[in-house]
Amino acid sequence: GDFDFAVPATDQSFENALAKARDGTRLAVDDAVELLATGTDRDGIDPVRKEAVLEAADRRRREEVGDEVTFVANLNNNVTTACNTGCLFCNFKDTAHAFEADSDAEHQGFTKTPAESRTIVEDALDMGVYEVCSVSGLHPALALNEEHHEILAAHDDPASEVNYKPPDRYATDPGTYLEQIEAMSVGGIHVHSMTPEEAYHAKRGTEWTYESVYRELSAAGLDSAPGTAAEILVDEVRDVICPGKIGTDDWVAAIEGAVAAGLDVTSTMMYGHVETVEHRAEHLQVIRDLQDRTGGITEFVPLSFIHQNTPLYRHGVVDGGASRAEDELLVAVARLFLDNVDHVQASWVKSGDAHGLKLLNCGADDFMGTILSEEITKRAGGEYGEHRSFDDYVEMITAIGRTPVERSTDYRTRRRIDPGDGPHGPRLGP
Repeated sequence: GDFDFAVPATDQSFENALAKARDGTRLAVDDAVELLATGTDRDGIDPVRKEAVLEAADRRRREEVGDEVTFVANLNNNVTTACNTGCLFCNFKDTAHAFEADSDAEHQGFTKTPAESRTIVEDALDMGVYEVCSVSGLHPALALNEEHHEILAAHDDPASEVNYKPPDRYATDPGTYLEQIEAMSVGGIHVHSMTPEEAYHAKRGTEWTYESVYRELSAAGLDSAPGTAAEILVDEVRDVICPGKIGTDDWVAAIEGAVAAGLDVTSTMMYGHVETVEHRAEHLQVIRDLQDRTGGITEFVPLSFIHQNTPLYRHGVVDGGASRAEDELLVAVARLFLDNVDHVQASWVKSGDAHGLKLLNCGADDFMGTILSEEITKRAGGEYGEHRSFDDYVEMITAIGRTPVERSTDYRTRRRIDPGDGPHGPRLGP
């Protein structure tokens, strides 16, 4: 359908917003709008004003976290691409019907059994990896546990009422969420999984709370939860790009439930599609308010929209993603606005090595991880690969005069790396 978002305008001026940012005064949404737009009083991004914002953010980064650039030894193990949610920004999913045992539909997707997930993680442990990140499609046969299977199956029309079909309908049984978490939780590895959207799927059709779901997952081996599936935390935007997903309130409630269950969480924003700079600023406000209440967010991860293979692009809703200048301003304003979140990540997966390094001079202080497999961005049209070695990291980070530091997922354990003492492989793992 048609949508027409208002052109952002504020009662603030760019100069006043920049002065507040430089002084360390807590910014309002209007301030963030002015900084992201380099002034709503003119069209386009002003390069001189942009550099002033980047300089303020880089200074704030140096004051708050110093000159260290962190990274982690991690692996992505996404369990399934089967999903019926229909998000228009996504090319990771494959229609779940194609995975049914009697289907002859062709697809390039996959579903892994818990045993296969365990083997993948065990192999990664041998390489020194100590974090496994798992983000998956909402497979209709995935349930939290056996009790959940029974509850879902008892509905009159489970497929339409609660997006459920029993595992025996599919060529591959994905197991339960608890079984997948238990399978990946081997050898002391840190399991980073269960987005708010997956947590909703793991409690659909019940009266269970997010906290109770995350407590069961934690008991099975879950160590922290990724704050992805956030996209833009403004419902008028979500209604356009992902109308089948949970709303902002549910996303926030899920993160609060994860923190209440004792888990660290991250936060994200996927930007550069249909939203305005005002939506981006409102999203940052949601994250900051959430952190004020919970204190559980370890980092903010900006995710620049990769458009090439997505329905939004194929249907002509968008003609591209964010510009490099927009990427730089988003990182910078996140550093200045999120005064209660210590770490901001730069993404070489989204931006490439050279521009990823530039983002480290715009307020970011973390540079992702070794990854080993990055299917979501790749399937959307990403061009920058799926792996970086520790030697790659040390070379890139020292080239911009910063200090490379190996970190744990929660940032509580760190190892400063001496560039002259190679090889630089991971040492913090189990």
